[in-house]
Amino acid sequence: MTATVAGAAGTNPAPVLEVSGITKHFAVRRQALAPKKSLVYAVDGVSFSIASGETLGLVGESGCGKSTLGRAVLRLVEPTSGSIRLLGRDITRVAAEELRRLRRHMQIIFQDPFSSLNPRLTAGAIVGEPIGFHRVSSAAQTFDRVAALFERVGLRPEQMHDYPSQFSGGQRQRIGIARALAAGPELIVADEPVSALDVSIQAQVINLLLDLQDEYGLSYLFIAHDLAVVQHISHRIAVMYLGKIVEIAPKRALFAAPRHPYTVALLSAVPVPDPAARRKRRIILAGDLPSPIAPPPGCHFHTRCPHASAQCRREAPQLREVEAGHWVSCHLP
Repeated sequence: MTATVAGAAGTNPAPVLEVSGITKHFAVRRQALAPKKSLVYAVDGVSFSIASGETLGLVGESGCGKSTLGRAVLRLVEPTSGSIRLLGRDITRVAAEELRRLRRHMQIIFQDPFSSLNPRLTAGAIVGEPIGFHRVSSAAQTFDRVAALFERVGLRPEQMHDYPSQFSGGQRQRIGIARALAAGPELIVADEPVSALDVSIQAQVINLLLDLQDEYGLSYLFIAHDLAVVQHISHRIAVMYLGKIVEIAPKRALFAAPRHPYTVALLSAVPVPDPAARRKRRIILAGDLPSPIAPPPGCHFHTRCPHASAQCRREAPQLREVEAGHWVSCHLP
């Protein structure tokens, strides 16, 4: 039975988002001429929830399924199984027309601030498109609403007439943020929104997202591989490995006392600027990330875990609460 991992932050007792046992499998051919298809287990039984006004950070190695999970939550890719509840409503299998109406409540900020913007539309048209589609305001009010959004994200209203190619990378991402805000959503999935930006610009965008969360009461699923960024913006952090969440906890608890061996290894790789604070040895995991086409039996991490036992090789651990709000999927946390 899959555990439902509740959110700890937020003022609303009912979660904005509840994900239960979500899986996403892709059918692929191992070779071009091979008739037999295989499955890629991109997301493999993931459960979590996000409270109102909360940020859940999602971290893990490249290829672990983070972005696929974010898109499955929004039904940009259809989940294979499991359920998704948005604002208390099950949206897993609603009809296409109803899903289009619900999309105003859930938006996404993409990783690449250039390819996610239509180069043939002006910046103002890009931001105004969801306003018109969801009928958030009248046509006469749309211009003023878009201008206000431009100012709110740090752009000038005069830039509404410019095209994406006329903006810098940081400015393009601000357009993407304005577009995500345009329909008035409660939930935003931020898929590595600062990884393509310079470090100085990253800080500005992160601070903007924090200010917008305070102002509008937004909930974020913040996907990233940079632990320092995730630590700064998140209330809780979920660690993903090979399609599964292996640990989820409040950020202070996770950084102070990680309980899963994979989390311990991840945190040991975080650069520490103060030499006096470098007490822990860097942990180098043996081997490569296994293929999601043929994940190992038992615990997916046992092929690289220095503490793996016979039980780990044959029995998959369940996500269980070891302390208040601290969940771990490990036989020996």
